[in-house]
Amino acid sequence: MTYVDRAMLAHYSPIAMTAAFSAGILWFALFCVFLGICGYVSTFVSQYHGDEQPERIGPVVWQGNWLAMLSVPLALAAIPLAPWIFSLAKHRPDVTEQEIRYFKILCFGGPGMVLATSFSCFYSGRGMTWVNMLIDLFGTAVNLVLDYLLIFGYAGCPEMGIAGAAWATVVGIWVKPFIFFALIWQRSNRATYHTDNWRIELPLLRRLVYYGGPGGMQMLLDISGFTIFIILVGRLGDMPAMASSMAFSINTVSFMPVWGLGMSAGILVGQRLGENRDDLANRATWTTYQIGMAYMALLTVLYVALPDLFLSSFIGTETQSDLYQMALSLLYFVAAYNAFDTTQIIFVSALKGSGDTRFIMFVSLVMATALAALTYLAVEMLHLDVYACWIIIVFWLTILAVTYLLRFISGKWRTMRVIEQIHHPQPADCELAVPEACPEAVQSIDQAAPV
Repeated sequence: MTYVDRAMLAHYSPIAMTAAFSAGILWFALFCVFLGICGYVSTFVSQYHGDEQPERIGPVVWQGNWLAMLSVPLALAAIPLAPWIFSLAKHRPDVTEQEIRYFKILCFGGPGMVLATSFSCFYSGRGMTWVNMLIDLFGTAVNLVLDYLLIFGYAGCPEMGIAGAAWATVVGIWVKPFIFFALIWQRSNRATYHTDNWRIELPLLRRLVYYGGPGGMQMLLDISGFTIFIILVGRLGDMPAMASSMAFSINTVSFMPVWGLGMSAGILVGQRLGENRDDLANRATWTTYQIGMAYMALLTVLYVALPDLFLSSFIGTETQSDLYQMALSLLYFVAAYNAFDTTQIIFVSALKGSGDTRFIMFVSLVMATALAALTYLAVEMLHLDVYACWIIIVFWLTILAVTYLLRFISGKWRTMRVIEQIHHPQPADCELAVPEACPEAVQSIDQAAPV
């Protein structure tokens, strides 16, 4: 939804668009840990679905919902801290002012985003991603209409600029969890999946935090490193900041199908491991990867051959401007790292689907620190230009892709489980599992993740 904000703000004020990008990234980073844990509900759902335990699906979704509610105090605490946070970026005063305004309003939508993520796992974990797609499309449509009315002040609405964009996003976000709740509470779902079992189950909640926590930290670390990159690039001037915002915004939307494929890979791995068919999980991952690379090859050709198709929504027909030329050059960088980004998305999703989240967290810690440090070195100490910063991004994604690919090929994920299997007995060499047959694993988790 924040992409819709930026696309429309580009026609209202380029400064507002730039502010919305940096503030939107920081807002997303604020809720990453909760998003990672609640999004990991889909792995539990997929493995319960594969092991034919539908009665456990409703309870685990509600554990995610309760965790989502804990993000409310975080959102409220972040609002008064916004001026101090954005003062650290050392952007221009007019940019900082709009960043603060946009961020403060978005914080009211953060808990809704986390709650919608948890609810959506009820469908995505069972492979019914089309339901999530329709609800997301509806929420985006609400955001789009309200953006048009509130940013520019049409149909008698006040002209609110970036504040209007933020409120439009908040409303579009909160529409989704209410729709999810109405669907999940249907009688058939309550009967089959026990979606009316909303009680807190400490062992299940503890397990969700144990496995989902590292995934949430991975998201936080990656987004934090990326946020520092954006903030430092913003110190290079308005044009590098705006051009980077355009290139990353285009990349975000273009990569949505790849993110969807990554989600599919994680779901399929979880379902097949729930059935103890790691061979099918392996095959599904590689098939998904091939589809993703085919899509990315087409997208890369379009980036190079028809860049105006993507840039026109931000710049219009001003193809001779310096801003256009810089954004065009950065779009070529995106084309250069497309294959590596696809690789790391697909394989990190597959690893998450098995429960291999601690390795992912460790890699993210190292790589996020490296990205922030190298960008700081390039901007503040060596005084290099925006293109040098983007070269760092390309190499960063290359290393991530190779690391996750090799981890998947190693096969360590094949014996990992996050649920207590009943109908499909776990392999004798199960690792990081929590079955009754492996009480030491239960004890380990109880000690490592107290609630």
